[in-house]
Amino acid sequence: MRTAALIVAAGRGSRACGPLPKQYARIGGLPVLARAMAAFADHPGIDLIQVVIGGGDATLYKSATASASAKLLAPVEGGATRQASVRNGLRALRTHQPGRVLIHDGARPFVSADIIDRVLAALSDAPAAIAAVPLADTVKKEGPDRRVAATLERAGLWRAQTPQGFGFADILAAHEAAYAAGHVDMTDDAAVAEWAGLPVALVAGSEANRKLTTAEDLAMADRLCAGAPDVRTGSGFDVHRFTAGDHVWLCGVRIAHTHGLEGHSDADVGLHALTDALLGAIGDGDIGQHFPNTDPRWKGAPSHLFLAEAAERVRRRGGNIGNVDVTLLCEAPKISPHREAMRARIAHILAMDVGRVGVKATTTEGLGFTGRREGIAALASATVIIAPHPSA
Repeated sequence: MRTAALIVAAGRGSRACGPLPKQYARIGGLPVLARAMAAFADHPGIDLIQVVIGGGDATLYKSATASASAKLLAPVEGGATRQASVRNGLRALRTHQPGRVLIHDGARPFVSADIIDRVLAALSDAPAAIAAVPLADTVKKEGPDRRVAATLERAGLWRAQTPQGFGFADILAAHEAAYAAGHVDMTDDAAVAEWAGLPVALVAGSEANRKLTTAEDLAMADRLCAGAPDVRTGSGFDVHRFTAGDHVWLCGVRIAHTHGLEGHSDADVGLHALTDALLGAIGDGDIGQHFPNTDPRWKGAPSHLFLAEAAERVRRRGGNIGNVDVTLLCEAPKISPHREAMRARIAHILAMDVGRVGVKATTTEGLGFTGRREGIAALASATVIIAPHPSA
C-alpha cells in the first residue's frame, strides 16, 4: 500500500511579521518548508509527497525545493482556507491512488521520523490517527474585558499536531462531503474526519514538533538550528586513458579533441572524481560500488546520472552541498575556453549556485602519463553540511 504525504503550505503567515510567507523564511539557513519536507522525503514509509502552495508562490517554492526528492510531485495551488487547500491536494493525489495519506503543516519543520512512525502504526488499527500532546497548562476561559470567566478542566485534553493520517479514500470522501454540506472552515483534518463519523486515534507527538506562527517562533527556531553543524569534506580521484575518438566529456561538457576517453560510461573523469568526493563526504562507498562497470545499464551512460545520484544520497542524509571543486590534469585539450560551461553544468546537476562550483586545470609539465598525453586525471573535493535537528 502506497502512502502519500500531503504538505499544506498555502498560507500567508501574516503573524510572522516578515516579508515572506513563514514557510519560506529561513531557519538555520534552510527554508521552513524544506525542513518540513525533508522528514517525509527521508522516511522509508512515504512514497509520494504532494505540496499545496499559495497562488503566486511558485518561484519561492522552486527556490525552497532546489534539492528536491524523487518522491516529490508537482505542486498544486491552494484555496481560500486550509480546508480548501487540503481538498485541492487530495484531489491532485487521486491520480496516484495512494492507500494512505499523512497531512502535515508546512510550518512544522521539526517533525521527526518517530512521530511519522507512530501515526503510520496507528493506521493499522484505526481509519484515522493524529499526532498530539496532552495539555499541560492550566486553561482559562476569557470573559468580558479580558477577565477570566472560568478555569477549565484540562484532564483528557490534547493539543492536536500534524501529521494527521487517514485512509486516502476515507478522508477524500469526508472532505468532499463537508464541502458539499457547506462546512468549509474546520481547522484541521481530524475535525473533518470526526464530522464524517471516522474514529480518530491519538498518538504521541512532541513539544519539538511546534508550528511556527509568529516572528518570535521563527527566531526561536533559528536559534535551535544554530547548533554546530556537521561539516564533512570528501575527496575524489579518477583517471581515464585516451582511445580513438573525436571528443571527450569533461565536467558534463562535450569537447572536440583528437582522441576520446576510454571507459564503460562516457568516461567523464571530472564528474567521476566529483561523484566520489560527494560519496566520500557521507561515507557511502564509491562510484564503482554504486555503478559497477560490470553492469550493462551503465554502458555508455552519461556521468551526470552518477553525480545526481550522489547528490540525492547526500540529501537523503539531511545534507546540503556547500561547495565543490574539480582540478583537471591534462596537456590537452585546453580547458580554459570551457571552464564556465563546466561550472554551469555542474551547478545545474547539483541544483546549487554556480558561485559554489570551482573548476581548474593544470598540466604536469610533460611528466607522467598525463604529460605523455596518454590520458586525463581529475581531483575533486566537496563540502557537505548536515544541519543539526532538534530531537523529538
